Amino acid sequence: MTSAPASEALLTVTDVRVSFPGKGWRAPRTEVLKGVDLDIRPGETLGLVGESGSGKTTIGRAVLGLVPVASGTITLDGERIDTATTARRRALSRDLQVIFQDPYTSLNPSLTIGDTLAEPLLAQGVDAREARGRVGGLLDRVHLPSDAARRLPREFSGGQRQRVAIARALALRPRLVVCDEPVSALDLTTQRTVLDLLLEIQQETGVSYLFVSHDLSVVRCMSHRVAVIHKGEIVETGDADHITRTPDHPYTRTLLLSAPVADVTEQRRRRQARQEPEQPGQTSY
Repeated sequence: MTSAPASEALLTVTDVRVSFPGKGWRAPRTEVLKGVDLDIRPGETLGLVGESGSGKTTIGRAVLGLVPVASGTITLDGERIDTATTARRRALSRDLQVIFQDPYTSLNPSLTIGDTLAEPLLAQGVDAREARGRVGGLLDRVHLPSDAARRLPREFSGGQRQRVAIARALALRPRLVVCDEPVSALDLTTQRTVLDLLLEIQQETGVSYLFVSHDLSVVRCMSHRVAVIHKGEIVETGDADHITRTPDHPYTRTLLLSAPVADVTEQRRRRQARQEPEQPGQTSY
C-alpha cells in the first residue's frame, strides 16, 4: 500500500496505561496496556496487530472512551479526549466512529436498515427528512440497493451486514474510524470485498483508520504503517511492507511464521524455521 501523506498526527496516544480489576477478593489489578505510544495521520491506516490477549482491542476501546485510562493521554486533532465528559464524547462521535467485529450482533435486529443508519444522524440533531435522504446515499456508498432501507438485518448475509455497519460508521462523516477485527468473522471471499470497500471509501473521503487485527496478511493489505503489540507493549512500529515481510522483532517474526500460506513448500519451510534454533548472525522469517 502506498504511503499516506506526511502531516501532523490526527490521533496521538502517549504512554497510555490501562488496568482491570483482578479476579477474586483483594486480587491485584492486571495491567493490560503498559505505556503504549502510537499516532495516526489524516488519511492514513495504522494496522495494530497482535495475538489474542495482547491488548490490541483494549487500545481501540480506550480511544473510543469505552475503558478508562489509568495514565497517559489520548488526543484527537490536538484535543485531549481520554478525560472527555459523556456529553463531549457524544459530540466527538462526529469525528470518531467504530466498526465492530461481529456483523451479526452489532446491528439492532428490531430496527430496519434505514432506521439503523438514520439513528446516529438524528442523535446529532439532523432533521428527520434530511436523515432519510442521506440514508440512500450511504447505502449507495457501500454498494447496497436502496430498498435495503426497508429490510431487517436478518434478511442479509454477514458480509452485507458488515457493509451496513460500515455505512453506519460513515453516517456522520468521521475523520477516524476504529476497525476492530472487522473481517475476522467473514469468509475469505467476503473479507476481500469488505476490505476493498474500506480502501475505496478511504480514497474517496480521506478518512483515517485504526485497523485492529491478528492477521498480518490483512494488515499488509490495509495499512500504511503497522504497530505490533505484545503483552500490552508496542514492540515494533514501521512501514507496513517492512513489518509484514522482513520484521526486526522476534515476536513479529513469530507472527509472520504463524500466518497461513497456500504454498505447501513454504508451510514446510516455516515449520522448520520455527523448530530450528537460529545460528549466530542468522535471521529467519
